Amino acid sequence: MRFDEDYSGLKDSTRNFYRKIKYTSLSKTGSAYVSFGGGARVEYVDFNNEDWGRLGIGRNVFLLQRYDLHADLHLHERFRIFTQIRSAWETGRDNGPRPIDEDHLNIQNLFIDATIIKRKDQQLVLRTGRQELDYGSGRLISVREGPNLRLYFDGAKLMYTTPRWSLDGFAMMADTTYTGAFDNKRGKQVNLWGLYSKIILPAFPNIDVYYIGIKRDRSVFEEGIHKELRHTAGTRIWRYGGGFIYNLEAAWQFGSFGDGRINAWTASVEAGYLFENLPGRPAISLRNDYISGDGQKGDGRLQSFNPLYPKGGYFGFSPQIGPVNLIDLHPYATINIGKKILAQADVVLNWRYSLQDGIYRPSGGFNVSGSTSAERHIGTAWLASFIYSLNKFISLNCGFQYFKAGAFIRDITPAPKDGLFINTRISLKF
Repeated sequence: MRFDEDYSGLKDSTRNFYRKIKYTSLSKTGSAYVSFGGGARVEYVDFNNEDWGRLGIGRNVFLLQRYDLHADLHLHERFRIFTQIRSAWETGRDNGPRPIDEDHLNIQNLFIDATIIKRKDQQLVLRTGRQELDYGSGRLISVREGPNLRLYFDGAKLMYTTPRWSLDGFAMMADTTYTGAFDNKRGKQVNLWGLYSKIILPAFPNIDVYYIGIKRDRSVFEEGIHKELRHTAGTRIWRYGGGFIYNLEAAWQFGSFGDGRINAWTASVEAGYLFENLPGRPAISLRNDYISGDGQKGDGRLQSFNPLYPKGGYFGFSPQIGPVNLIDLHPYATINIGKKILAQADVVLNWRYSLQDGIYRPSGGFNVSGSTSAERHIGTAWLASFIYSLNKFISLNCGFQYFKAGAFIRDITPAPKDGLFINTRISLKF
């Protein structure tokens, strides 16, 4: 989140070209200043059988590009304006850009911060305008850094923080994205709102508690297509650092889907160990997710979980299965090779939670009907990736993913094929 970066510490530093870009004083005291930054990202993608052969796409090689520039203007201690433009392009994909791939020119962030309370031990800030949101581990609301297009919303957020506790309240509208320049369609009604609280206690686990509401005029599940009003109440208990690490999360959803009622849930257990005193600081972890699916197609009630605005790579850096109607078992390990390379290996085993529901895309959108199949196993993904950080400005990400189609994919696809994904991404930030 580029707007979370703080360069006020450069106020009294030695001046050079880069530091002038990151901090230029606009007042004698230095309390008013402006900071500039940006980034560029180019990604080569080689995707074989993205749909397991169901649509006959086969091998698909394409290039993704993303560029952004931002300015962060601080007007003394209580007012701030942050603006960011982005440009994202796709070249060479056989069936055209996906909704996550291309938007030639758009405003990504444009908001005003007004600090209502500013004390040593507490702060209250009102943020209004276009802004990115990212909460928790990204299961429900994520900025979605993996895909070419990051998510944003228009609205207002009130943020209260103390050293041990924070609470955000927000009301937002989501845009409809088109591929041209400044042609995205703004939302006309609030369709995302909620409260998110984080509690940090010394020598105790960190605790998140949240409520999120959404309203959509058209939602698609195996059960049908209807208007949706959904409420999510959940909690997360987590700890990162040396030694034992864990991330436990559970959420319940209720509301209405057409004339029927919603009753859905998810639970996730992730536990591991970071060997911080060993060379390479290796870590091993195991994640297990249960995400509800619809219990009976056609009964008017909906038990399919809605992941809202999820992190695209939660189940691998290029998942083919979305977090709806899913049971997964996900062991993975990381290790630092030298000081600049982080390597990771994953295995993700996927099953359908309910045999009356299908499978969904990483965004949560409906993909393939499953009520006619009695098979549960979707498939297994094998992944390997590394990140090479040349310096604080440039990084290189490379990944390999092989998806072995399971009994369900073989049952519903006339000529099923295993999926193979290879990507190389170079990123520059300043």
